[in-house]
Amino acid sequence: MTMRTQDTDVARALQALEDGSASVRLRAALAVGTTPDPCFVDKLVERSAVEPEFFVRDMLTWALTRHPVSLTLPELLREVRSERPQARSQALHTLSKIGDRAAWPAITGALLSDADDEVARSAWRAAVLLVPEGEEAALAAVLATQLGRGERETRLSLSRALVALGDVVVPALRAASTDPDPRVRTHALATEQLLQDPDMGFESAIEEAKRVVALDGWGQEGK
Repeated sequence: MTMRTQDTDVARALQALEDGSASVRLRAALAVGTTPDPCFVDKLVERSAVEPEFFVRDMLTWALTRHPVSLTLPELLREVRSERPQARSQALHTLSKIGDRAAWPAITGALLSDADDEVARSAWRAAVLLVPEGEEAALAAVLATQLGRGERETRLSLSRALVALGDVVVPALRAASTDPDPRVRTHALATEQLLQDPDMGFESAIEEAKRVVALDGWGQEGK
């Protein structure tokens, strides 16, 4: 392949990543990941921040994981500070797939409590995968501050993250189970049940926790 032909192929691939057809963008991301080249990294990161289709975003992430970490990591670390929620979320998602613990310092408390649920969920998943040995309990304490947050998918994501940390989360969950907010108490109790019985299922754990919280509230009123 001549240099001119190679340059033309690169230009076409870069253009295809912005094509109006999602299937064309998907094929372009697959091609870029199949034959990685440093010249693609910036465009892959840039496109991840704005790509509307989930399956294309997932392929963009895969393509980035096929490139050297020395090239992708600096770009992704910049993205987690972006003002655009999707840029932050996708960068965190890709960092979790790369799995390089050099990214750990970028998983800040601000990201773990980000106002955007998708960003927060991506940060929780990345944090659990990247947390250094010995810092799990501290991470659990931060994650526990988010208990009771959001709708089902957000609460499920947080429970999964906490359960993945193991028994170190128990003190944080026990503390949250006495929170004045019944949503927090319910979520904490359900998560502890999932930790003890992973096969229980999130819905069953939530329903059981609601029953416990309701009974506790009735008992307090009867005193």
